[in-house]
Amino acid sequence: MAGDKVLEFTDNNFEAEVLKSSQPVLVDFWATWCAPCKAIAPVVDELAGVYDGRVKIGKVNVDENQATPGQYGVRGIPTLILFKDGQVVDQLVGAVPRSQLEALLEKAL
Repeated sequence: MAGDKVLEFTDNNFEAEVLKSSQPVLVDFWATWCAPCKAIAPVVDELAGVYDGRVKIGKVNVDENQATPGQYGVRGIPTLILFKDGQVVDQLVGAVPRSQLEALLEKAL
């Protein structure tokens, strides 16, 4: 469900890939059965290409990785959380328009 620029984050690699990243990281918490997640996926894939080298973009499957979403209070999906220097900068919930995602990413740059 992800393009070649979209990374896969898990409970096991989240700290190394997200919290210790030198770049800002956008994390898309999703599930295979989630229709809004599928609706926003092409936009996330596209932005991963546009922001390649400036922002790391990846996904966490909430069914396969339950510790991380729980740690960040993810209650509804898709939830997109922007991290910078290991801290939460901002988050969006739902299949938001591309312009909202771009505004979120620009906050970290």
